[in-house]
Amino acid sequence: MKSIAGAFGAIILLSTPVVFASELLAQDIAAKQQSAPDPQFLQAEDETPWLYEGSNVPVDREWQFGEIDNGLRYAVRNNGVPPGQVSIRVRIDAGSLHEEDSEQGFAHLLEHMLFRESKYLGEGEAIPRWQRLGATLGHDTNASTSPTATVYNINLPAFTPANLEESFKLLSGMIREPVLSDANVAAEVPIVLAEMREQGGAQQRVSEKTLETLFAGQRLANRRPIGTPETLGAATGETVQAFHARWYRPENAVVVAVGDVDPLLLAKLIETYFGDWQGEGPLTPAPDFGDPIPLAGSSGGTTVGELAVITEPDMPRSLTYAVMRPWRPVQDTVVYNEGLMIEAIAQAIINRRLETRARSGGSFLYAQVQQDDISRSADATIISFAPLGGDWNAALADVRGVVADALATPPSQEEIDREVAEFDIAFASEVEQSRVTAGGRLADNIVRAVDIRETVASAQVALDIFRGTNPRFNPAEVFAATQKLFEGDVVRGVYVTPVSGEAEEAALRLALARDTSPDENARLANRTISFDELPAIGPIGTILERKDIGLLDIEQLTFANGVNVILWSNNDEPGRVSAKVRFGAGYRAFEAEDAPYVSLGEIALVSSGLGEIDENDLDRLANGRKMGFDFSIEDAVFTFTAQTRSEDVQDQLYLFAAKLGMPRWDPNPVLRAKAAAEIGYASYSSSPASMISRDLDYLLRDKDERWATSTPEMMAKVTPEGFREVWEPRLKEGAVEVLVFGEFDREAVVQTLRETFGALPARMPLTPEIANRLPAFPAPDAPTEVLAHRGDANQAAAVIAWPTGGGTIRLRESRQLEILTEIFNNRLMDALREKLGASYAPQAISRWPADIPQGGTIMALAQLEPQDVPVFFAEANQIAKDLAETTLTEEEIARATQPLGQLYSRAATSNFFWLLQLEGASTDPKRVKLVPTLIRDYSSTRPEIMQLLARRYLAARPGWQLAVIPHGQELAETTPTIRPAAPAVMGR
Repeated sequence: MKSIAGAFGAIILLSTPVVFASELLAQDIAAKQQSAPDPQFLQAEDETPWLYEGSNVPVDREWQFGEIDNGLRYAVRNNGVPPGQVSIRVRIDAGSLHEEDSEQGFAHLLEHMLFRESKYLGEGEAIPRWQRLGATLGHDTNASTSPTATVYNINLPAFTPANLEESFKLLSGMIREPVLSDANVAAEVPIVLAEMREQGGAQQRVSEKTLETLFAGQRLANRRPIGTPETLGAATGETVQAFHARWYRPENAVVVAVGDVDPLLLAKLIETYFGDWQGEGPLTPAPDFGDPIPLAGSSGGTTVGELAVITEPDMPRSLTYAVMRPWRPVQDTVVYNEGLMIEAIAQAIINRRLETRARSGGSFLYAQVQQDDISRSADATIISFAPLGGDWNAALADVRGVVADALATPPSQEEIDREVAEFDIAFASEVEQSRVTAGGRLADNIVRAVDIRETVASAQVALDIFRGTNPRFNPAEVFAATQKLFEGDVVRGVYVTPVSGEAEEAALRLALARDTSPDENARLANRTISFDELPAIGPIGTILERKDIGLLDIEQLTFANGVNVILWSNNDEPGRVSAKVRFGAGYRAFEAEDAPYVSLGEIALVSSGLGEIDENDLDRLANGRKMGFDFSIEDAVFTFTAQTRSEDVQDQLYLFAAKLGMPRWDPNPVLRAKAAAEIGYASYSSSPASMISRDLDYLLRDKDERWATSTPEMMAKVTPEGFREVWEPRLKEGAVEVLVFGEFDREAVVQTLRETFGALPARMPLTPEIANRLPAFPAPDAPTEVLAHRGDANQAAAVIAWPTGGGTIRLRESRQLEILTEIFNNRLMDALREKLGASYAPQAISRWPADIPQGGTIMALAQLEPQDVPVFFAEANQIAKDLAETTLTEEEIARATQPLGQLYSRAATSNFFWLLQLEGASTDPKRVKLVPTLIRDYSSTRPEIMQLLARRYLAARPGWQLAVIPHGQELAETTPTIRPAAPAVMGR
């Protein structure tokens, strides 16, 4: 049986030089390791690792820990997923909560500054240097700032000993010795302000007011990581340097390195480049983050504290209230974790009851209870829900009634067992798949553990602790945990409404303080359903043909009813199976008047059940299993997708086939989806990004109504009967292709396919009209589309797009187009972000649908200030012109091909990647023949090819343009003066 690794290796050797010398590379690494002295500060196995001090959780011995005498701590580990990659994380224990009032935003600004210039990276060198190392900007080289920490992330693909050492050297120079000059601060602040502008609007105002209310009196109330325009505008090299000197010290740093290499080498490199780091002066203690404090004069017990009613005309209604408790460090012991697991079961029971109530047509669209330790500032139980209308009081009473019942009466053992089964399968799946857990994820787990002051446990230890807790999963202990969740000194809340005067703080306070009667009707009936009880889909199907497709040992089956199947059984991802069903005609199947029902289908089609099974029964069927049922609508096909397990794949296939063969048409999921669409429509106008998400697909397809987002007036006419009328024939027409990739019993799955998809009735063929219905693109002379949003007056967005193609005949060309688009993206980033400071994250994207012969685009977009929209169009058009008229250098091509080739090389180590490459191959064998060149097509090209493609697509016609500007403003017709250029650098 050929594995993914074998397939990947074969294709790499045939197609690309990216990792062609793997054996020589391994020998080179081994020689380097043999010559390297042992690290001095690794903790011995008989020592308690620094992460586990005060804990009796079994140490994950896959990790090795070290603590240098300067205070820096580190963790290293060998991991070969994906092959050849090393993931490095540097966590600094300083975030926005560590800032003084005059320094707000400095932690995040400093994150940007480290990528601008540092000891080993001159100004403007960061982006090309990391790209030459194969690291994709944003994906492999990134950073993030939270209230409690700043974390720098590097994923180094296809490393060599030389570039591994270079990466540690560069990273150490960034962390320890950034160049924090006035000029660099002045160049970076506009980029941060652009990022701030993109975060603005109604949603941001709600977020800020919520933090101010829930954390009143604490630093978290007014310490946004992005900062304020005033403090950022006042930043200087000296003040930013002071923040860096205070917090960027070895005592505040943790370095984590995981990869396909001996961890002793990683430890040596950490000690080499961080071992002599010394802080300046005495260590500054972290500030007191504060506690949630009850209102002055309260007499004890739970008190309804600070409340806020926020009126935002473009935001849907939502109500959040929280029971607040002080956060305190814990002893991360086995008993403590058992308690967490009991609390998790208690929350899951309440949430299932709330979801069941919402599904049955209650007064709220959704509701959820969640306990969270928030930024080491509060231990909070947060209750959030969305009222279906203006009667928020009734919705609040209904939600509190469900909670009150959970606090009044212990749950049944059956309810507990149901949730325990869900958690058990999640923990067991982690154990099964631990061998294929990516190194970057493991590194992130350490970073999170440090942040919350707890430990990490191996997947097996986590499962053992969970199963060891089983005797405590009983009504009495779960009931006690439920009550503990709602104990606290103070309750605070926020109501968001689009209607002024709909609520007042006094009324909200009264409603939260009022006693609530338990709602026993929310409890779930004790009922179990087995797949054994479900009816057969039809007579067992006949396989007409069974053959190898000519690639590895991937197999194709053709059934008498016309269903095609592609199977690949391999054991490279233990216990994991990817399954996908492609059927029907996708967007081609609909008429313009069907538009309101199209988007509802993605939400309500699966939820409406199958046969005699409704949505709640589907949950019961999936209990204790890892199953999925994602549904999506593509240009030319509908899809069901799931990530499942070897043990569950056969039942997963039954569910998919039953949805096609015996669908159910419950009205409640349709009515709920309709309500969600009506409630959320106004929020599309709240920002440029929301407007783009609402209208871009519709406009790019020349205003084809099938892609339109339906207005509330259109939704008002939607009925469950109309939903069925539109969707029922869609489930019966067009070919079906099933793909199953992963670890499974091939013959058992083949038999299941005979009983499920092979048993479906013959499909109705697509009519020629539907089969030939293709998306259009706006005409070359189409004027610039202008949309008006109701968000902040300094927010705008712009899009420019060119049509390309589609289908598999020129699929290799589409891969080269991705390289061209990456080059376009690099130039756009340099022009708009680094030189002009006009946009935080401009991007260029290539889309090429393989199932139809047209519909592809190259598109560039950015969020900007309104006056910079013409600048965007001018810059994008100039980039397109230059790419068509001038020959690219090998250096610029390498900046695109190295990261792109590495990105696809790593993706090619998963079953789902191969599934995506081969979907549609049962009826289009060209897709199989195109696989061997895949990596080469993405990772190498020539300047003349790039120029040819630029002439063919970017210069063949004007780009179609869309501007989204504030309501009441006009789109500038002339390009304003270009601001002085600043050197190109890399930030977050």
